[in-house]
Amino acid sequence: MTSPSPSPAAAPQTSPLLVLALSVVGISFAAPLIRLSDADPLVIATWRLGFSMIIVAAALLLGGGWREWRKLAAGEYLWACGAGVMLAIHFWSWNASLRYTSVAASVALVNLQPVIIAIVSATWLRESPSGKQWGGIVLAVVGALVGGVADVPGGLAAIGPALMGNGNSGSRALFGDLLALLGALTAAGYYLVGRRIRQHLGLWPYVALVYGAAFLACAGLSLASGKPLTPQPPRELAIFAGLALGPTLLGHTGMNWALGHLPAFIVNLTTLGEPIGATLLAAVLPGIAEIPGPLTLVGGGLVLVGVMVAARK
Repeated sequence: MTSPSPSPAAAPQTSPLLVLALSVVGISFAAPLIRLSDADPLVIATWRLGFSMIIVAAALLLGGGWREWRKLAAGEYLWACGAGVMLAIHFWSWNASLRYTSVAASVALVNLQPVIIAIVSATWLRESPSGKQWGGIVLAVVGALVGGVADVPGGLAAIGPALMGNGNSGSRALFGDLLALLGALTAAGYYLVGRRIRQHLGLWPYVALVYGAAFLACAGLSLASGKPLTPQPPRELAIFAGLALGPTLLGHTGMNWALGHLPAFIVNLTTLGEPIGATLLAAVLPGIAEIPGPLTLVGGGLVLVGVMVAARK
């Protein structure tokens, strides 16, 4: 696929920033719902995507969006399916990284994705952030780090030693760090490809390809790692359905819609607001009831300010 700058999309009737705000609400339900599940993370992701595909398939067939696939070149099919595989690897690698490295290191590395996207957008998509937008990106990333490691012993100061292996099980920690970095890179690729292809492909045809590829990849990873997908109790199925409706269909699908109208670095930056929403939900859900600390609130405030600054040209 060539890399000319994306053609301007028609002005949407709905505000992309409003859609992104609703998307953040959607993805904020992911962490609390996953906390309530007893299933393996890969199994959760597979069922979540499977339930999502039922609704996506219905929208695709009823709206006739599948006809738009005829406009795609073979290379573009591969890019769209590749985006789905990258989403699946992101789901796996970030969760897996926490088994090998510290929360501080994992959070620091995976939150690099807005910076990666901004750099690649400037070269591949020819959408360069302004100086003010770079300031907003950096501020939001710093806020995500503050909030993300607020409850980790040592706080922000723990990131450096954690990345260096902290003198103990260095090779194990390094492997975890690489997994977290892989999570950042694959998430970045997912958003960048979405921005590129969503310029000339409708929402439902695009997410059908992406979610379908992600579903097959997650199912394959689950089976390869010996994680049985069935049977599942009704409680788990209800959680999986909730993840499909909230984080996937409202959250990720809303962001994929916004990619047709906004640069990838702005769309992705809003994902840093997920911990804010997830923290608030975790505080009120009776099964979790975790009250956020002051640093978590400060970090969340920095993220919100950073996103607002970056969203302005």
